[in-house]
Amino acid sequence: MQTILAEGASALVGADGVPTALGLFSSEFLGTFILILLGGGVCAACSLPKSIAKDAGWVAIALGWGMAVFAAVYLSGPSGAHLNPAVTIGLWAAGENLVGEVPATAANMMIYFAGQFTGAFTGAVMVFLTYKKHFDEDTEPGVKLGIFSTGPAIRSYGWNVFTEAVGTFVLIGFVVASGQTPSGLGPLAVALIVVGIGFSLGGATGYAINPARDLGPRIAHAVLPIKGKGDSNWSYAWVPVVGPIIGSVAAAILVPMFLGI
Repeated sequence: MQTILAEGASALVGADGVPTALGLFSSEFLGTFILILLGGGVCAACSLPKSIAKDAGWVAIALGWGMAVFAAVYLSGPSGAHLNPAVTIGLWAAGENLVGEVPATAANMMIYFAGQFTGAFTGAVMVFLTYKKHFDEDTEPGVKLGIFSTGPAIRSYGWNVFTEAVGTFVLIGFVVASGQTPSGLGPLAVALIVVGIGFSLGGATGYAINPARDLGPRIAHAVLPIKGKGDSNWSYAWVPVVGPIIGSVAAAILVPMFLGI
């Protein structure tokens, strides 16, 4: 048994103690899977008409996403718990390593992105399976889509992008100012800032602040056999991708400038 465990560990962590490509991918996959399973799960619980938690409201959803972040960061420490391409891009733009001695090269960033998007997609599939009988009930197509992806309260693409950029600026600015990855900051600190963003800025667009969180589940919605679903609102899908990227790069440039770091 010890030999098996040692071999498994060597596949995830090199002799120098630095996570391998598989270790980075696995960590990001697991963390983002948990993030979407619990985050999408609270949306399902509060939205599907026969759920016991139906109409629990925005406070429950924001707190639920915060707890999802807490669990996800705790479980994905080896990779730094980015869980979000905007975090990966922000650290690259700030000239920081992705985690420890892992530099922000194009190849390493692709490993992070792969783990994040596949983890998000798989987490969304698991939400669907967990609430399968509820998804089978007659429900407005927009309600079902809202469990998987975000959408604006008022559609105005320019302002929607701006809102997503501002929310992501707060998150990435917090990470950059600390000089840490999210796992270095600690699960509770990251969870609380996400809850704060949800309470204060989330009402306009549903605060994706994470391209993987929105696009991965949106793809899952498109391909899953969800009874009575509508379209996946692809005309809006670029907003929660572009907005967070803009916000992350802006935070990486401006926060060190203002703080002199």
